[in-house]
Amino acid sequence: MPVKLSQANLGSLPANVARPNYERAALTPGIVHFGVGNFHRSHQAVYLDELFNSGVGHDWAIVGAGVFDGEKVGRARLAEQDWLTTVVEQDSGHMSARVTAVMIDFLMPGDAAAIIERLSDPAIRIVSLTITEGGYFIDPASGLFNPTHPDIVADAQNLGTPKSVFGIILAGLIRRRQDGIVPFTVMSCDNIPGNGHVASDATIGLARLVDETLADWVRDNVAFPNSMVDRITPATTDRERGILAAAFGVDDNWPVFCEPFKQWVMEDRFTDGRPALEKVGVQFVHDVAPFELMKIRILNGGHATIAYPAGLMDIHFVHEAMENPLVRAFLAKLEREEIMPTVPPVPGVVIEEYCQLIERRFSNPKIGDTVRRLCLDGSNRQPKFIIPTIADRLKAGGGMTGLALESALWCRYCFGTTDSGAVIEPNDPSWTRLQATATAAKDMPQAWLAMEDIYGEVGKSAPFAAAFAHGLEALWTLGTRETLTRYLGDSL
Repeated sequence: MPVKLSQANLGSLPANVARPNYERAALTPGIVHFGVGNFHRSHQAVYLDELFNSGVGHDWAIVGAGVFDGEKVGRARLAEQDWLTTVVEQDSGHMSARVTAVMIDFLMPGDAAAIIERLSDPAIRIVSLTITEGGYFIDPASGLFNPTHPDIVADAQNLGTPKSVFGIILAGLIRRRQDGIVPFTVMSCDNIPGNGHVASDATIGLARLVDETLADWVRDNVAFPNSMVDRITPATTDRERGILAAAFGVDDNWPVFCEPFKQWVMEDRFTDGRPALEKVGVQFVHDVAPFELMKIRILNGGHATIAYPAGLMDIHFVHEAMENPLVRAFLAKLEREEIMPTVPPVPGVVIEEYCQLIERRFSNPKIGDTVRRLCLDGSNRQPKFIIPTIADRLKAGGGMTGLALESALWCRYCFGTTDSGAVIEPNDPSWTRLQATATAAKDMPQAWLAMEDIYGEVGKSAPFAAAFAHGLEALWTLGTRETLTRYLGDSL
């Protein structure tokens, strides 16, 4: 019978499950984290768990927070087990489980007053974020903060009861300013180019709608360090819960399964101290940008490259996509011919070796990452992970046949059926719009590129438009397999 995960049962867990060696009762909060999902619990929380296990940093425990009703489900699952999480690392030759205990509270999502009150506590010195690419109110075409977004406008008009993450953060900063407390650092851990700059733009942009003096104070007094984060972490299903119970004898409402690999590169720029994360492998650098660009283009762009052909060919798992010779070869060719040439040198990194590492990570047969997860939210991900690469290829006068085909594959996927005719369930916040546009693009490809908020100037490029139209026509006429075959044979 599996042991139910709880604080009281930590001592009863099977011997093959690692557990904290620190006294949880001695932990005190230092971080409020928005977006308590799988990635955060497999990444930031694991680094902190390793730090706490080393005997230091016990005043940096995490308090969870959120703004959406949907986050209450995860909170309830964690509340039943005293905020504990089992993290399972897997690859073809390795499987281990550990229980992390770095979260000591989780404020009710949407309770802005309670969250602002906690943010005004001097003990809270960092507010961290994993709120996904879509949470920063970025205009996709310009890449800039959008001050006209309805949620931002609403918060600016009523900052006493804010609804957005950045409204709550700004309200917390205002309280600290009024009380003479050093402002906290805002630490984005999302996969966005210049994530610290983006978080700064959102916070200061909202403040500017409220009061220019407030905006200047935030600009001059609050730190927004850039960071690059990396760990492949799929969603949790009954499959993962069952594996954990069978292999380790633990009953966990919401375990996290992930790959063994993890990476965190960050600027050392904080307003009121930070945990000594360099002791557990975090790399602090002067400039994160080269590491970030490499990861976003090669890994995240690589995910997009394999996602849509695999989805159209009814492939379920990512490792199965990598076992498909066409998908794997498409990734290899596109990365080396069109994506990697846009990545400048990175200190201490051989780009080809990094690309090979990414291919091995994608091929991990144990991780259980799904193609559907990679296909999710293309309207937010494509403008960050693919379209800037196309823009750089156009600027350099380089070919973009493969990138245009990737874009055509996304369009074909958003039509809503696979090559076999199976229905693709909605998989984007803008699915209705995308599906209607993809339907129109079947006969008029330019309709897809006319989504200026997504493609911007790239969509107006005649060479790209021609390559996109050719790729989309091939997908509709020949199907995904034959189109990939011709691309790989340089005969598309």
